[in-house]
This record gives sequence, C-alpha cells and structure tokens, in this order.
Amino acid sequence: MRPDVLRDYGIVFFLIALFIAMSLASDVFLTSSNLRNIIDGAVPLGMLACAGTLVIIAGGFDLSAGAIFGVAAVVGAKICNSTGPEVALVAGVLTGAGLGLVNGILCTVGRINAFVGTLGTSIGYGGLAVALSGSGIVLISNESFGNLSATNLLGIKSSTIIFLVTAAICAFVLNRTVLGRHIFGTGGNPLAARLSGVPVNKTLAITYVISGAFAALAGMIVASRTLSVTGNTGTTIIFDALAAILIGGNSVLGGEGAIWRTMVGVLILSIISNGFNLLGIDPLYQQCVNGAIILVAVGADAWARRTTT
Repeated sequence: MRPDVLRDYGIVFFLIALFIAMSLASDVFLTSSNLRNIIDGAVPLGMLACAGTLVIIAGGFDLSAGAIFGVAAVVGAKICNSTGPEVALVAGVLTGAGLGLVNGILCTVGRINAFVGTLGTSIGYGGLAVALSGSGIVLISNESFGNLSATNLLGIKSSTIIFLVTAAICAFVLNRTVLGRHIFGTGGNPLAARLSGVPVNKTLAITYVISGAFAALAGMIVASRTLSVTGNTGTTIIFDALAAILIGGNSVLGGEGAIWRTMVGVLILSIISNGFNLLGIDPLYQQCVNGAIILVAVGADAWARRTTT
C-alpha cells in the first residue's frame, strides 16, 4: 500500500476492521439500540473533538476545553434554577465562548505558547468550576432542562442531533467558507498567510472561541442527562477529545486535517469503549489500547510525511 494511501485512509480501514471484529465478537453489538448508544455516548467527546480540530488545523492547541466544559455546565445549572433552561443555555454557551476568547487573546496578542497558555487556563478554569459549584453537587431543579438531551425525534435523541449538527457546521466552516481557508493558511504557514492578507491572530482566536462555545454546549448536554453537575465535570474528557483528533489522522503540526477524520477517531474510541463493556473486559486496559492507537496514528503520520517528501 502506498504511503499516501495509508496516511489518508488507513484509519478508515482500521475502523471497518474494528466494526467487523466487534460484530463477530458480540451478538449485541449490531443491535439498533446498541448502535444508538454508541453514537449518543460519543456526543460530548465528539463535540469537543470537532471544535478542537479547528484549533489544531489553525496551528493552535486547546487543553482547556474540558475545564470550559465544566464551568459552563455549572453556570448553566445555576442559571437554570434561577431563571429557565433557555436563558441557561444561552448563558452557558456565551460563558464558553468568552473563556475561549481569553485563550485566543493569550495565545495571539499575549504570544504565549498554546500548550503552556491553555494548560494554565485549564487549571484556572477548573478551579473556577469547583468554586462556582461550592465543591459539591449542583442539582438542577427544573426538569425541563433534561429536554436538551432526552427529546426524541424520529427515534434519535436530541443530543445526537446536536452533535451531528455540530460536526456539519465545523465541516462547512472548514471547507466552504473564507474563514476555513484562513484556518488552513494560518496553520500551514502563518508567515505566508499574513503576507497574503490573512488576519492570522484573529483567525486563530476565532477557533478558540468556537472551541469554547461547543465545549460549553457539550457540558450542558451532559448536565441535562443527570440534572446534576459538579465542578470536576469534564476533567479528563479533553484528553479523549485530543486522542480522537490525532487517531483520526489530523496533523498536530497544523495546516491540514478534516472533520471526517475526527469523526472516524471518535467512532473508534466509542466502539472500543462499548466493546470493552459488552465483552466484560477491565476498562483499565482501554487506556492502554487507546494510548497504543495514538502512538501508531501519530507515528504513521510522521512516517508518511518523511516518505512522501
């Protein structure tokens, strides 16, 4: 197999092989209810990963999306108790967008390394979420908030529909808009992009805002499922989101990638998680498997780059 084919579609072949293997290993896997559970369980992870893909393609890196996820969930829960679910939804998304803008300013105007900057804000936002929650559980008394994730449309949960719409929006932005071209240019060669008139700093900052907004929406979807939230909600989800982005074959160096790749990565992680549950395998081994897949995916990308240049 040619290196470029392996690089472009190898992860798709792996997904197909994994799907076939799980179908043979478990009689329950191919049932409609289980397949719906796989997709619905991937909703928060997928939303963070799709929005995070924009950041990485633009040459950035966002480690704070999980903390924003938690802050927005707590803010949404508290506002829902005092006003209503509609106001809470808007307030939560605006909170996420605002925190994302802070990341964008720090990493552009502030010239702070994206990894260091978002690591710092991740710690700060995480502390803010715990402080807002009072270090306890925030219960949502307005049960209508649960409609955000539990409403059924033609047998599909509203949370799944929101996830698919999120992926479609991100794909449209990347492939059909001027902003998308600017994102690829900013990540591929920021100096050349700037000389061509691309607002590099503004473009990168916008991707952080989008990442924060969708992370916030994902956090509120999770809160709506249980009608409760804690300050530690979303603590580790960012690592799974980054894993999905990298497993899908998106380059960590920026300048190239696609939402469909991220969706493939999300499906692989979700199927692995579902398979471990169906087969009764200790979930501790899942981390080992995910880590190995990440190393193989990133290694294959680096190998293909060397071979094709």
